[in-house]
Amino acid sequence: MPELPEVEVCRLGISPHVIAQEVSEVIIRNKRLRWPIPDEVCSVVGLPVLKVERRAKYLLLRFSTGTLLLHLGMSGTIRVIEQDTPVAKHDHFDLVFKHGKSLRLNDPRRFGAVLWLANDEDELGLLAKLGPEPLSDDFAEGYLFSKAKNRKVPIKTFLMNNHVVVGVGNIYANEALFQAGILPTAKAKDIDEHRMNSLTTIIKKVLSAAIAQGGTTLKDFTQADGRPGYFAQSLMVYGRAGEACVTCKTKLQEIRQSNRSSVFCPSCQQD
Repeated sequence: MPELPEVEVCRLGISPHVIAQEVSEVIIRNKRLRWPIPDEVCSVVGLPVLKVERRAKYLLLRFSTGTLLLHLGMSGTIRVIEQDTPVAKHDHFDLVFKHGKSLRLNDPRRFGAVLWLANDEDELGLLAKLGPEPLSDDFAEGYLFSKAKNRKVPIKTFLMNNHVVVGVGNIYANEALFQAGILPTAKAKDIDEHRMNSLTTIIKKVLSAAIAQGGTTLKDFTQADGRPGYFAQSLMVYGRAGEACVTCKTKLQEIRQSNRSSVFCPSCQQD
């Protein structure tokens, strides 16, 4: 699944091509995504995109009358293409612009979303209860420690809770916990404030590095211009179970947590 850095890279990739550009046509080939694509998305015809923002893993295209919300789901990609680009299988949605380009959503599993928030009203409540952005000032020292009080859940599960902080998905939770020297199974409530503050700093560093390097290479994700990301080459633990730790050469171990892979070094990471 594309994670926060991949979605941010997508935002950065499409922004120069769509901001201030007027929509000439909306093409809906298949309405049946995670939620049905509403007919109201066609109301953007004749309007320019004012800005492109991201909240968690949602892309938000702002118009004067509301917001077009896009989500990539588990396997979706959004590409900036020429209007005459042949339609491929699973190309469900196009936003066509007067300058000759289109924004095209391809989503094989159809877990993504295209929704219209009229007057920016979030009727489904998708954005209302989200925690702070991890790269914002709201995610600062003291925050994680205060949220973790009396929380008996494993720290990895805690970090992946979007009500606590958004966008720390499975890959980057693995990486941040390794760099912080914390076992993914450690209870959130048992981690002291100093280590929590260190973890906060490391999460920011790991996500920033992923964005700078173009997102993680996943088989179902490519950047907006079609080039794969390259951060996977720098991953220290994720996807490396059974291999030697880059720090101490101990064999990395893998367990399942909430049906997700957790890879860790039993020597470098402690409760």
